[in-house]
Amino acid sequence: MHLHLVTIHAFRSPQAVPLAAACLKACLDARESRLGPLSVTCADFFCGDSLDEACRSVLASRADLVGFSLYLWNRAECLSLAEQLRRKAPSLTIFAGGPEATADPTGLLAEAAFDFLVLGEGEVTLREVIARLDAGASLEGVSGIARRAGDEFQLTRREPVADLGALPSPYLSGTLDAYIPAGVLWQLSRGCSFGCEFCFDGLGDRTVRSYPMERLEAELDYLVRHGASQVVVLDSTFNLDGKRAKILLPLIRKKASHVHFHFEARAELLDAEQARLFGELKCSLQIGLQTADPGVSRFVRRPLDRRDFAKKIGLLNQEGVVFGFDLIFGLPGDSLTRFRETLDFALGLYPNSLAIFPLAVLPGTALASRSAELQLRYLPEPPYILLESPSFPADDMRWAKRLADACDIFYTRGRSVAWFNGIVAALRMTPAGFLEAFSRWLEKKGQKDCTEKDFQDADIHQLQREFLTEIFAQRKIPHLLALALDLVAYHFHYAVTLLAVPPRLLSPRELSRIDFLERPLAVASSTRLAVFRHEILDLLDAGEPDLPYLCGRLRASGSFAAIYPHSGEIATESLAEPYFRLLERLDGTTPAHSIASDLAIPFDEAREFLEFAVAEGIVHPA
Repeated sequence: MHLHLVTIHAFRSPQAVPLAAACLKACLDARESRLGPLSVTCADFFCGDSLDEACRSVLASRADLVGFSLYLWNRAECLSLAEQLRRKAPSLTIFAGGPEATADPTGLLAEAAFDFLVLGEGEVTLREVIARLDAGASLEGVSGIARRAGDEFQLTRREPVADLGALPSPYLSGTLDAYIPAGVLWQLSRGCSFGCEFCFDGLGDRTVRSYPMERLEAELDYLVRHGASQVVVLDSTFNLDGKRAKILLPLIRKKASHVHFHFEARAELLDAEQARLFGELKCSLQIGLQTADPGVSRFVRRPLDRRDFAKKIGLLNQEGVVFGFDLIFGLPGDSLTRFRETLDFALGLYPNSLAIFPLAVLPGTALASRSAELQLRYLPEPPYILLESPSFPADDMRWAKRLADACDIFYTRGRSVAWFNGIVAALRMTPAGFLEAFSRWLEKKGQKDCTEKDFQDADIHQLQREFLTEIFAQRKIPHLLALALDLVAYHFHYAVTLLAVPPRLLSPRELSRIDFLERPLAVASSTRLAVFRHEILDLLDAGEPDLPYLCGRLRASGSFAAIYPHSGEIATESLAEPYFRLLERLDGTTPAHSIASDLAIPFDEAREFLEFAVAEGIVHPA
């Protein structure tokens, strides 16, 4: 028997990893040998791929069974592909699992050509299904599936696997080896103990089951050996068990200090030790704030103490931890005014990013069951987005979406965390008011409905400069503009450098063999050369950018800088103008002595400077 597991990912990214399919394959591959032979293969597609080509590919596998992982983002395409397969291969057994199948089994069976659906965790269920089919037996009585029975639907749930250590590892089995270098999803536990009414994770018995620590250590070693560059930890709440988190974080630091990890955490469970441990890693955190209105938050069973939340986030800021917030607008009782207040609160805590979404009334959630009572009007098909509610009219939902897009463009993609609040304070505006002004400015430029996907990073940097120039003039503080633009420019160059691949640094022996005046040199592609109106090091040393204060203390004397990666950090070297111009003119062809002569730089000084620049990785031999 041949089983072909199909995953249609939302888009290409390091997170496009078929973890669900790999878990099923690992479990089925480990079946007892006395059972019939079974071949399990996996296939990846992406939303927007040709379904005709996908259909041909699946049929070419000559599978007996085809299974789909159904998510909100791929439901429509999976259903279309299943219909094509059913028409072209009527005898093929087609099934699906995943969140959509678990949440809306009767709707899917009524709509699509599936022979059955797997509900909840699929490893044990699918193993039993395969055994039944291999023996030519009926699926009657199998727990954990939904299927048609004449004009009716039969549906039975299965208890989740109590001991996750009994399941084979999809990582140690080698199924995901090809994905590991680009990035991997790492599941440390299953389940969620919280009961947020808008979320599907906490349904069922609301228990959390963790994988054994011995297995996690073995998987971590495996990921490092196979060259993992980034790991997304899939726990709904990594720090739910604080003691366990404090064991795992030092383990990660010991074994994978060079790998970037991404965690989801709850702010109210943070403490100073956790913040310190996160700060010692190369990592980022995503924290679900959702709304800053305690009344709205309480209504969906997600209590919020704003003061305590801000205090816990302050611990992350003290340790220099990179973190972002998730926000939802349109929750019951929410309004445009309250969403603006949420933006003000969230941005005031210096997140590195905000992920802002309209409410999705997901099938199977408590909120969906109460939607009629709450008068929530939403899309009946994925993505189930709220259209309007009594407190959030449709026009306000559209405006909130524009605010979210403005924040995505200016703040998150614009990498504004270091200077945003200081500039907004100098303008005597609220963060939400500033973003509204930016959105209206984009509309005047004919870009009303644009999103961050419409721009390159350099485009956003230019938009920031243009908008700030105009709004500083409107607010009658043009004398502060040069300081603001220096900050914006520096952090743009910093962000570009952070993503650059640094050159290999030369050894002292290699350096000793170079004639720096005769050997053609070039500026490394990872180096940014920038000109500022103020001495950039003084501006950076000032810390929190208080523009009116700095304006009276920093002279606009100009400065020249090289910004470059060095020893895992970003270095900023303030340069005398002749040396800066020397770097500018290094083209990989012209000997440095010729450029130094033109700039009237003594050869001994030019040689000493260039030796330093090559040793630092600012410049490299052509």
